[in-house]
Amino acid sequence: MAIKINELSVFFPAYNEENSIVDVVKQAKKVLQEIVGNWEILIINDGSKDKTLEVAKKLAKTDKRIKVIHHTINRGYGAAFKSGFYNAKYDWIAFTDADGQFDFSEITDFIKKQRQTEADVVIGYYKKRKVSKFKIVTSKIWELVVFLLFSLKVKDIDCGFKFVRKTVIDTIPKLESERGAFISSEFLVKAKTAGFKIVEIPVTHFARKAGTGTGRHLNVILKSFIDLLKLRIKLWLA
Repeated sequence: MAIKINELSVFFPAYNEENSIVDVVKQAKKVLQEIVGNWEILIINDGSKDKTLEVAKKLAKTDKRIKVIHHTINRGYGAAFKSGFYNAKYDWIAFTDADGQFDFSEITDFIKKQRQTEADVVIGYYKKRKVSKFKIVTSKIWELVVFLLFSLKVKDIDCGFKFVRKTVIDTIPKLESERGAFISSEFLVKAKTAGFKIVEIPVTHFARKAGTGTGRHLNVILKSFIDLLKLRIKLWLA
């Protein structure tokens, strides 16, 4: 845990994660206190129907560097993703999902990789993904479609662990996707198009202990493909 960084904003998109958010935030805080000079944690409560907001507010009361951004209705992962990025204040931004499926201490590997490569974006890919075969297959189909449309070739587009230079967010066209799995692809396509360097790193993935993911609902998948085609058309016309 010797790797040090001056500033880091960390955010966690959360929807119905009352059973995991405390452990996720506490682990992140422990790591940040050891390796970061100035830091903040943003909990993005995306209209949760359980006690996620209540739990998040209690966490915020324990440390002024922990903040809660609340969506009054569930707007989707993309909206939470954008709220995290556009409200982060430090030069580097990291995020993981709030479901406890990642080991945040691996952020040191992201920092080391960035320094070795001088990358602007470091994205994780799963060493071994702890999800159903259906999710793995649909993810690979999605990655193939994105590659065919945008020539973006990465091992895992949607891995929920990324480390990003804030300059990237400040430079690329505003992110638009709200509901659906498209937001990560949109972000990476726009970063690549703008000339930013993207590198990858393997990350550990744990099985979800509580809660249920919503990324494979049919309406979410359809909305993602619609957003994908809209972006392709927009870039063709630009």
